[in-house]
Amino acid sequence: MGPQHPSMHGVLRLIVTLDGEDVIDCEPILGYLHRGMEKIAENRTIIQYLPYVTRWDYLATMFTEAITVNAPEFLENIQIPQRASYIRVIMLELSRIASHLLWLGPFMADLGMRMMHNYFRIGGVAADLPYGWIDKCLDFCDYFLRGVIEYQQLITQNPIFLERVEGVGFISGEEAVNWGLSGPMLRASGIQWDLRKVDLYESYNQFDWKVQWQKEGDSLARYLVRIGEMRESIKIIQQAVEKIPGGPYENLEVRRFKKAKNSEWNDFEYRFLGKKPSPNFELSKQELYARVEAPKGELGIYLVGDDSLFPWRWKIRPPGFINLQILPQLVKKMKLADIMTILGSIDIIMGEVDR
Repeated sequence: MGPQHPSMHGVLRLIVTLDGEDVIDCEPILGYLHRGMEKIAENRTIIQYLPYVTRWDYLATMFTEAITVNAPEFLENIQIPQRASYIRVIMLELSRIASHLLWLGPFMADLGMRMMHNYFRIGGVAADLPYGWIDKCLDFCDYFLRGVIEYQQLITQNPIFLERVEGVGFISGEEAVNWGLSGPMLRASGIQWDLRKVDLYESYNQFDWKVQWQKEGDSLARYLVRIGEMRESIKIIQQAVEKIPGGPYENLEVRRFKKAKNSEWNDFEYRFLGKKPSPNFELSKQELYARVEAPKGELGIYLVGDDSLFPWRWKIRPPGFINLQILPQLVKKMKLADIMTILGSIDIIMGEVDR
């Protein structure tokens, strides 16, 4: 099956051994979308590399940007303004909703224009929220909550849908932990683990929300977790928008502009020269692992600096790659038609799997 099959999620190839309609064995073949993302990072500054990272998981681009700037910020102990942190949380949760929606549509299609933002910056974000954006965001939240109710009425109690997903692709809590699964794949098996609660990064600890989880461990449970997460994301966004503080939206850029001598607001130098060069800074000789709770699970970066502008080592930990490992075990002794159900419930994007 694949890599060009229209129901495949990207260029994934599955070598499937069948006995009639029964699956005997399944071997995923990766690498069709390998682009050397980690080696590219080691030959670029962080700012130069930022446009590349949105091509890992191109349905959740804000999260790839977030981990790309979080790692250097943690390495160099860079503080970001509170307003920037709130803006980041809002954008991350909007991106989580978009990712889950873009999972839901193809998942339902399996059973029966990409956006690249380049918005996050080390020390904050690239630009402040435009006038009127907050009101439109709140309007969207109200509209979307009504939409989620419609999705549930249409899908959750649909007997055809339940027949295809209930009890299919079962993973126990112990198996989920042993396989290193994360995100909805882990929480649908009864493990209440969410990095937004565990690591308390950005300003998530200032909002009232609950970790979504189910105990059944099947494809239906993974669907219910994602539906619940979209509702919780709306709660987080509404609180962040209502409580967002004033002040600057970035840190390093402000310090850099202060160095310019005799520059006047909106003069030629400020508009056309001051913003041209990217702010560069050395990554000190140390190492760390940074992670965020992306829509598909734990997205991490292992970063090693060596007192130069380029990272010495940039290792990506994509959730889809780790979660995909369990696919052969899940599809054995199942029917051929169940493969797409189970693969769809895992929710992979080959851009981050192959990197």
